[in-house]
Amino acid sequence: MAWEKVGPTLPGMVAGADLTSAQYRFVVVNSSGKVVLAGAGAAVDGVVQNNPNTDQAATVWGVGSVSKVVAGAAVAQGALVASNGSGQAITAVSGNYIAGRALQAATGAGQLIPVWITNPGRVA
Repeated sequence: MAWEKVGPTLPGMVAGADLTSAQYRFVVVNSSGKVVLAGAGAAVDGVVQNNPNTDQAATVWGVGSVSKVVAGAAVAQGALVASNGSGQAITAVSGNYIAGRALQAATGAGQLIPVWITNPGRVA
């Protein structure tokens, strides 16, 4: 069962795209100052907690939070995770920016797991 601990939030965020199916996925703030899904292996700014449509308020928990995140594949407990192309958690590999650490395992895609959101850099 996924558990959470709210930490810093990103204030005043607005969705820069349709995120109605993106609750609990990694996001970034784009060059327009709006929240969009994080790309594959990209640096992340947090995890969207609601499901806003374009230009609606987006609740984003940032670095230091423990948030539910949708897994994009099987992930081991304790693994460093990165974003896939859909903002889901996958095991980080060389060249990926680290989005966080999986606090529980996922046996496959679509499962919610608690992730400690961090951004210590890239995997070597």
